[in-house]
Amino acid sequence: MACDPGQRRALVTGATGYIGSHLVKFLVDSGWQTSIVIRPGSDLGCLDELQNRIEILVHDGTVAGMVKLVASSRPDTVFHLASLFLAQHRSEDIDTLVTSNVLFATQLVEAMATAGCGRLINVGTSWQHYANDGYNPVNLYAATKQAFDDILRYYVEATPIKAVTLTLFDSYGPNDPRRKLLSLLRDAAMHGTRLQMSPGDQLIDLVYIDDMIAAFLCAASLLPVPDRAHMRYRVSSGEPVNLRQLVATIERVTGKTLAIDWGGRPYRPREVMLPFCPHPPLPGWAPSISLDQGIARVMFGAS
Repeated sequence: MACDPGQRRALVTGATGYIGSHLVKFLVDSGWQTSIVIRPGSDLGCLDELQNRIEILVHDGTVAGMVKLVASSRPDTVFHLASLFLAQHRSEDIDTLVTSNVLFATQLVEAMATAGCGRLINVGTSWQHYANDGYNPVNLYAATKQAFDDILRYYVEATPIKAVTLTLFDSYGPNDPRRKLLSLLRDAAMHGTRLQMSPGDQLIDLVYIDDMIAAFLCAASLLPVPDRAHMRYRVSSGEPVNLRQLVATIERVTGKTLAIDWGGRPYRPREVMLPFCPHPPLPGWAPSISLDQGIARVMFGAS
């Protein structure tokens, strides 16, 4: 369920992604004045219907450029969703990973501090907590997310910025262009594609896109809190299922048997078998779409 979003001028990074584009649409439809920060050449296809209703700010990659963009947009709340996700990196990916997940984010909070914008909704990942540790990165992507979290601590301690970091698990929904697990399983159900899968015992925590967007708005309503500079919460379905159970749910909802070769491929290095986050659940929010309902919407567009 959504909370009262409070103030009404937003700046969104990561707006061209699946979650970000849905957030922008919700903000605009709810009456927020919404600006987005993009890189030169970004694909705005997912925002086609909104481009004349939002302010599009192109970042030139510099600190000075980011300071100018944030100062001109004067946001009450910044939603920072931009990141580069790579499950496994190559050596040639390191510069881009650090630029996307550390440098860009640091430029953003520096610009917020300079412009006097004090409300930030940040995104973390459960992959920062491999093997149920307080911090143990599954991969370099998770390590870069933690690196910015450490940088953010300086800004919330030394400037007026107040932040909520939402630790996310897996999201899903209709028309998702990301080549994630559910997209592969959808194709297998719809087209009879045979899939080579792991043994299937890893747990997956899926939150439907509408519930995910409600979580962001709920988080925004929590700021500012005078005596707390940085709050961290998890956004979880509360009911993770293992991969075999997910496939069984899809088969039940669609009435089709999926062609799965269980054990056809090994688990990935540092496979997350049990999704974990040490932070408390987001107060005032709970998912409203069950897994069966969400799967039906993904498969059939059902309401």
